[in-house]
Amino acid sequence: MSEVTQILERVRLGDAQAAEALLPLVYEDLRRLAAQKMAGEAPGQTLQPTALVHEAWLRLGADSQPPWQNRAHFFGAAAEAMRRILVENARRKSRLKRGGDQEKEPLDTEALEISQGAPTDELLAVHDALDELAAEDPMAAQVVKLRYFVGLPLSEVAEVLEISARTADRHWAYARARLKQVIRGDA
Repeated sequence: MSEVTQILERVRLGDAQAAEALLPLVYEDLRRLAAQKMAGEAPGQTLQPTALVHEAWLRLGADSQPPWQNRAHFFGAAAEAMRRILVENARRKSRLKRGGDQEKEPLDTEALEISQGAPTDELLAVHDALDELAAEDPMAAQVVKLRYFVGLPLSEVAEVLEISARTADRHWAYARARLKQVIRGDA
């Protein structure tokens, strides 16, 4: 049993000091994952990996951690927290970029020209499509959260989810294909 798993078990049993010991153990892993994810973001990104880790830690409960079932449960929750933070950040930027901070005026629909095929922000598109994937295949959705939003390599995704590397690879291949269908609006 890994040291992280032992501390998570102590947290589950109500040991308040165990929650304080958890962050130093998982911090470097979370920071590395956040840095990998942030490397794929656009230049000029205001959100930094350290801030992403700290915000995720706060959302996970900080020093009053909930009772985690195991390492997979903890890292799954961390992946979900990071995903939500990145999506919120992308939505905020998108809103501001499109005048979200300005006063709204009525739209002259007669003068409106509709542009078909405008590119959609990839992060938001994947986030929105992920709910549909989760309803169809929860494990594939978990793989996407850990692989796409956290940046774990498939070998670590398999370890966190306690599945074989080959199974993780199959779920990843299926999820990528299915998400493309959902984003394109295919059946």
